Amino acid sequence: MTTQVSLPVWLFILIMLFATVTFASHFLFPSVRWFFRRRAERIVARLNERLERPIQPFKLARRYDLIQRLIYDPEVTEAVVAHARENNLREDVAFEKARDYAREIVPAFSASAYFGFAIRAARWLSNALYRVDVKDLDEAALVGIDRDATVIFVINHRSNMDYVLVTYLAARRSALSYAVGEWARLWPLSGLIRAMGAYFIRRKSRNALYRKVLEKYIQMATRGGVAQAIFPEGGLSLDGGLKSPKVGLIKYIAEGADLEARDVVFVPVAVNYDRVLEDTILIDADRRGERRFRAGVLSAFWQAIALFWRRATGRFHSFGYTAARFGTPLSLRANPELAGTPEALGGLILDRIASAVPILPVPLLAYLLEAEGAMDRDALTARFAAIDHATPEPLVMPEGGHAHGVAFAANRLIKRGLVTDEDGVLTPTESGQPILRYYANSIRHLVPDFAGAA
Repeated sequence: MTTQVSLPVWLFILIMLFATVTFASHFLFPSVRWFFRRRAERIVARLNERLERPIQPFKLARRYDLIQRLIYDPEVTEAVVAHARENNLREDVAFEKARDYAREIVPAFSASAYFGFAIRAARWLSNALYRVDVKDLDEAALVGIDRDATVIFVINHRSNMDYVLVTYLAARRSALSYAVGEWARLWPLSGLIRAMGAYFIRRKSRNALYRKVLEKYIQMATRGGVAQAIFPEGGLSLDGGLKSPKVGLIKYIAEGADLEARDVVFVPVAVNYDRVLEDTILIDADRRGERRFRAGVLSAFWQAIALFWRRATGRFHSFGYTAARFGTPLSLRANPELAGTPEALGGLILDRIASAVPILPVPLLAYLLEAEGAMDRDALTARFAAIDHATPEPLVMPEGGHAHGVAFAANRLIKRGLVTDEDGVLTPTESGQPILRYYANSIRHLVPDFAGAA
């Protein structure tokens, strides 16, 4: 027992390495996981005391457990068998494909990442770039939503800033789980987004197995009470206006809802901007008639660096206003007939979004100049006042009234070279016409036709 054994150095190092890993996995890692798990539970308990909608246990479940539960769902299993048969594959190969899809979709929510980093970053970035204006159009209805209901925020998609803005504005209500597209799967962005509870979707995929895995995850999350945020238009608006809804996600949510156990409430959210960061990229894609954007990640990174440098040196103030309006919620329990008609449900939600879109200074000035051509500032001020009185919701204006609103918007359009000012007469430039039309489209459905009435 006491006989000495000689070993090569490399073998001794290998044995010690295995011993260290075994010790860590059996003794150290469980203790560390328990410590952080207890810490996370205390954080969530404190958060739930101040949130309107508490974080549901489903959202806090281990990602591995959710993946296992998802891929062993009976309907997913049937889809695996069908996929194997249609593609002449072994069932175990098709099953591994379903597992890959589940790993891609299922998030790994971290309360610390969401409330410790994401909310603070969203608040800082929103206020650094814009003057933020938010309002509940039907506050009593929003406050009256059942605390145990699954709330789905349905948002018009104007910019990638929508994620940041709505995360910030909904911070006091709940932790949102976003449906995000393929753009967010880039490393290391994907890990951060998954930690904030978002799930990835392949919008253009027609793979039946993938669609079934996605459908079952969304329905699991809905039955689990997870607050979600979706963009029914299926992508960014290329021309600035609202588009017909793509009801795939709404269909999954409505058909999978167990309304006896938990209500599902859709909350329309309408956002608008004085300046959309990607406006020229979107307009170019619309002109070419394709949803392929001529802008790379590296280009966006350098533009962001340049923007932060301008702000740090005091040469940047803001892009103007951004505003969000939380509209009247729609309860599926109160309207069960809509659960079986996703097209009607999607159309009704989009109508509520359309009626709630806030009218901001730049889109309104763009609308008037694009519709009527050159106008002097006094005439524009009078038109701002007339439109303000004719619309149900007040315009978003700086302090000082409509004249200040005209000056505020004109200053931003002149700096971009979209409008010229000669002796108080504002005239659109030829190169600025497409951009003015883009911003005018965001409110065209709300503004009375004053173009020929003056």
